[in-house]
Amino acid sequence: MRQPLRWPWPDFDVDDVLAPAIAVRVDVTETRAEVAEHWHRKGQLVFALGGGVTCRVPSGFWMVPPHCGVWIPGGMEHSNVATANARIFFVYIEPGAAELPDRCCTLSMSPLLRELIIELSDCAPDDARSGFLGRILLAELPLMPVQQLHLPISAEPRLRRIAEALAEDPADRSTLAQWTNRVALSESSLARLVVKETGLTFGRWRQQLHLIVALRELASGASVQQVSVDLGYGSVTAFITMFKKALGKPPAKYLNDISQNGGSAFVA
Repeated sequence: MRQPLRWPWPDFDVDDVLAPAIAVRVDVTETRAEVAEHWHRKGQLVFALGGGVTCRVPSGFWMVPPHCGVWIPGGMEHSNVATANARIFFVYIEPGAAELPDRCCTLSMSPLLRELIIELSDCAPDDARSGFLGRILLAELPLMPVQQLHLPISAEPRLRRIAEALAEDPADRSTLAQWTNRVALSESSLARLVVKETGLTFGRWRQQLHLIVALRELASGASVQQVSVDLGYGSVTAFITMFKKALGKPPAKYLNDISQNGGSAFVA
């Protein structure tokens, strides 16, 4: 079951607030929540203090594990899905207020930046303290390391169809040859198309999806064993081996290091 995220106050339009940076805290209840596709003038940093958030933009899926953030430039269409019991902060930034990338990216979040966001979310946008905290945040945010944890997709209709099917059922282990029957392409043509549009082979592309789903579910409290089953792995060991090979650490240590070190556990 999905439900809309509820703002802490009614009739809130981020683009009506002229402050260079504002932060909004949203706590998700027992069921996961979704913000449908939308856009706004301000850029948005999606930051998860607990649980996880998956952001979708026209070029891909982006995962926001705990203590990390995803930057979405202003004017870009996007949607967000949060795990149950997630603690989320949306930071909205006026265009040009900070030297931030003009593309979507994952940012490591230092302990200082985390505390700034939490404090800023407790301030009214026109409060003097809000302006002070916002200036420090805008100075610190561009210094955060850019990391890569996303699933590249494209507007190509056949690849989008495959991406949507795998996102809906990540345990689907259909081979590239089996997918060719569904999208009316030869195996060699589909293989070339995936590489051309995503920069990854089909196997690596699907593995990236598995990593995104795994981190989202592990962040929401699912066990490693349950996640391995949900992703269609034959054993927990096979799942852990894939995870460690891709991200350098087994799942439990990876998430623990993110929590302790402000996101620096990421491998680009």
